[in-house]
Amino acid sequence: MRNRATTPLSKAKIRQSWSKYNLYNLSRFQNPYTGTKTFFQQKWAAKSAARAYHGEQVRESQWARMFSRRIRSVVPMNTAQLARDDGSQISAGRGSGLESGTPTSSVPPTPYTQMTFAPLERRLDVAIFRAMFASSTRQARQFVVHGAVTVNGKKMRYPGYLLNPGDLFQVNPELVMYATGAPKDRHERREARVAKKKATEAEQAEETEGKETDEKKSEESKDEKEEDPRETLKALLGQAKNIMASSKDVLPAKRKQELRGFQKAVRRVLSRSEASIILAGSLEEQFSELISLLKAKKVETDGKKNTPRERRSQEEEEIPSTEASSAQPGEKLTEAFKAAAQNPNAELDAELTSELTDDEFDVLKRALVQMRDNPVDHSKPYATPWRPRDYMSAFAFIPRYLEVNQNICAAVYLRHPVARPGIAEVPTPFGEPVGTAAFTWYLRRR
Repeated sequence: MRNRATTPLSKAKIRQSWSKYNLYNLSRFQNPYTGTKTFFQQKWAAKSAARAYHGEQVRESQWARMFSRRIRSVVPMNTAQLARDDGSQISAGRGSGLESGTPTSSVPPTPYTQMTFAPLERRLDVAIFRAMFASSTRQARQFVVHGAVTVNGKKMRYPGYLLNPGDLFQVNPELVMYATGAPKDRHERREARVAKKKATEAEQAEETEGKETDEKKSEESKDEKEEDPRETLKALLGQAKNIMASSKDVLPAKRKQELRGFQKAVRRVLSRSEASIILAGSLEEQFSELISLLKAKKVETDGKKNTPRERRSQEEEEIPSTEASSAQPGEKLTEAFKAAAQNPNAELDAELTSELTDDEFDVLKRALVQMRDNPVDHSKPYATPWRPRDYMSAFAFIPRYLEVNQNICAAVYLRHPVARPGIAEVPTPFGEPVGTAAFTWYLRRR
């Protein structure tokens, strides 16, 4: 679907989107001119601008049924004054005057009309956008329709589902990383194509080698069909599961142990990424940035920083720090990195790490943590290592009525939004004049 925030820019309206064009429209928005317009025209202009942002994916007739003139609000009460109350105010009449000792100017007015579109905040697609799990409400709607969202542990395919206080909704983390991550540039797309091409060539080479070895070993392999090794392993895994399920009581214990061991071995092989070997070069490029930081940083002398790992003689201490850092900063460090990249699960080699300085060891540790938490993977549809998309900081906020856990891409709808003195909990880019005129438009009798 075409981005409606750009059609056209001269008369474009603000949408619930992280688009850079939408940010441009937001920066130059001004309240509608009311000098020569009638009251009806003022209400219509305000309603048109507000509805373009609040629930533009919802039909007007559907929103008119959702609109409620009853606005939820919270009035804070002075607890000290309530503690001093002895019942004398009841005789004077409850609510007949202001509280004693509270000046009128200290209590800001409550923006009730800014809560006009509060019922729309209960919608599942709007809540996903507010929780920063999607870059727009239309993208959040797409996630829901495609079955990537669960509510209270059950899959929900209705974007208009109204959340109740305490409901927990969760989005597929891979889609959240795609929605909030930066897209690939031209170089990264080319690297993805090259990696895919190399993977197909490696698969073809493995198939040809397998054919040659099978022809040499036996003649029976000539009649068998050519299959992918991973597909063959999957088929064998399925056969093992069928044997375990069909004959639980017939098989002896030793046979069951062998089948379970075979299943674990097959799962271990299938879980290994085929692109892990191909992406070793990109990991080295990622690690080279940390090496450049190490070269730019001045290494302190051993007189100031003396550790068991760094035991040098008095002659080596007299060498300037620039020569010491440029002598061999990259050889041992690169060897340790390559060894760790080839076998990430193994522990660091003691011989290599013992010859590293503290600064080099810290760089190696940061690189390994970055490889583990944010690796380079050209098979992903977003840029890797992952980074937030551009122009995201202007829209990065979470309302008070949501409790979000970014680690598992889940959020809890705590309560319905309310109006407080000086603040309304419904996020909106419009001021009170637009909100009041829009509320008055929907307040009319039909």
